[in-house]
Amino acid sequence: MTSQTEETRSVRVLRVGEQVRHVLSEILMRGDVHDDLLTSNPVSITEVRMSPDLRHATVFVKPLLGKQEEAVLKALRTNTAYLQREVAARVRQKYAAKLKFLADESFDEGTHIDKLLRDPKVSRDLEADAD
Repeated sequence: MTSQTEETRSVRVLRVGEQVRHVLSEILMRGDVHDDLLTSNPVSITEVRMSPDLRHATVFVKPLLGKQEEAVLKALRTNTAYLQREVAARVRQKYAAKLKFLADESFDEGTHIDKLLRDPKVSRDLEADAD
């Protein structure tokens, strides 16, 4: 039995996270979850971060158009057991990963930073630093 290097392990963690993301996206896109809120509100799975032992997956989601974010998160959390079973069946791993759903705030942060950079005072300071 060969020991895995840290780099090999991290590549595997990223690969499994991406597989989980694809599976969840497919399930939601096809409407396999029998939840009216999830079928009527398209949800984007933006990222899945796996724990190093692959037993836990933090799933970052964003409802398209940002509609009903809290309600969508609640619906996903209500259907977690079903989604975990489906992921376990489709992503072959020793253990079924426990899913945890969180809102992806990165879009909001990016918009906020962009807004700050466009502020006349900030852009004036940035131009002064460039000189």
